Amino acid sequence: MEPLVAKVIYVVGYWVANFAIRARHIKARQQVRVRANRTTRLDTSLFIIVGAGGFLLPLLYVFTPLLSFANYSIPLWIGLTGVAMLAAGDWVFWKSHKDLGANWSPVLEIREGHTLVTAGIYARIRHPMYLSIWLLVIAQALILPNYLAGFSGLVPFGILYFQRVRKEERMMAQEFGSEYEQYVTRTGRLLPKARS
Repeated sequence: MEPLVAKVIYVVGYWVANFAIRARHIKARQQVRVRANRTTRLDTSLFIIVGAGGFLLPLLYVFTPLLSFANYSIPLWIGLTGVAMLAAGDWVFWKSHKDLGANWSPVLEIREGHTLVTAGIYARIRHPMYLSIWLLVIAQALILPNYLAGFSGLVPFGILYFQRVRKEERMMAQEFGSEYEQYVTRTGRLLPKARS
């Protein structure tokens, strides 16, 4: 895959698609009062690091020659695999936001009228939004032929995910009690549970 083609696909599929999907939800969430916020300084710091790895370094790669020293070439099939993962990640990202509706928040908080969403994509997967971001950062590594920009999203997001998912599940269990505990038994964290 040509580097310019990879850059265009990445910008449209990652940045444009994600901002378009999330814009309406950001506006809607600002209109609902927060009832409980469990965000820590560590969460905020990790968000900033994920932003740098997922957006800043790729932005420098796409629009400047500053990171060109770390370029390498990739076979077409790897780039195309990345494009397929990017499309899948965008779909899961869109579906997660659609099914969450007003319950979406990028931080650990409970808003007024918060409900436990167990329908749509959430009927089988508890954390499809995290799944979508895993797909997107892996796609970034497969599409961008640059050691820094391509892989800069994986480690920061991995740290954020493993640090945050248990806290989020604990918060949901405290908020929704046995209803959430039953939900956990029916669903997988990132992939659907095998049906017995």
